[in-house]
Amino acid sequence: MGKTATYLLVKLVIAWLLLVSFPCFAKVKAEDYDAFWLWSGIRSQSVLNNASTIYLLRGQIVSNYNNKTHFISQGNSIHSLDNQQLWLVYRAHTLNWSEDTLTILSKQLKQWQSNDIKVIGIQIDFDVATNQLAEYIDFLIKVRQWLPENYKLSITGLLDWGSNGDPVLINQLTNIVDEVVFQTYQGKHTISNYQQYLKNLQAITIPFKIGIIQNGEWQAPKYLEKNPNFKGYVVFLQNP
Repeated sequence: MGKTATYLLVKLVIAWLLLVSFPCFAKVKAEDYDAFWLWSGIRSQSVLNNASTIYLLRGQIVSNYNNKTHFISQGNSIHSLDNQQLWLVYRAHTLNWSEDTLTILSKQLKQWQSNDIKVIGIQIDFDVATNQLAEYIDFLIKVRQWLPENYKLSITGLLDWGSNGDPVLINQLTNIVDEVVFQTYQGKHTISNYQQYLKNLQAITIPFKIGIIQNGEWQAPKYLEKNPNFKGYVVFLQNP
């Protein structure tokens, strides 16, 4: 083999090794998806017109200095939903919910439903630590008992659940929540080693979706589409 042929062969081998070691990541284009989070302060985008599902922030639940629950109303308005499904999302910073909090949530559900908008249910966005999952499950049981049967219950989940959580404990959520949306981003960026975390979710039998962030890096693992519990993606919209 001549020097030129050897040189070309070495370049091809190096290129192949780089491709295997460092796969190409594409930017998340919102127009390629049909389910979105619309958070407070995020301007509406045209992709929402063709959305099948919208997760709309309606408020935050926090504790004050007396450890009493306080509800902060937040969120954008949606003028036309047509046949789109709507989840009302509540960002929780505490699990110490008062009766007043539940009353506010009930009023919001009734208000949206009275406007002939198809509200699927509520989603709780709470960054529970993996070692506090048992306490969180007890809390969700109470929420499920309070929530009318015609509404579904969704929660967000951390990728760490798959790595450090007990699958048996996590799978107890199956009869409590209707879905878990695992977030693959922190702040405005995709978690760098998200693919390794996703592999560890294979033992979880709850219906789940994957939350990705607009313009973030993403490469869909092939095994994800084959998982019968995988129900699609939700894109967290960002301002340009």
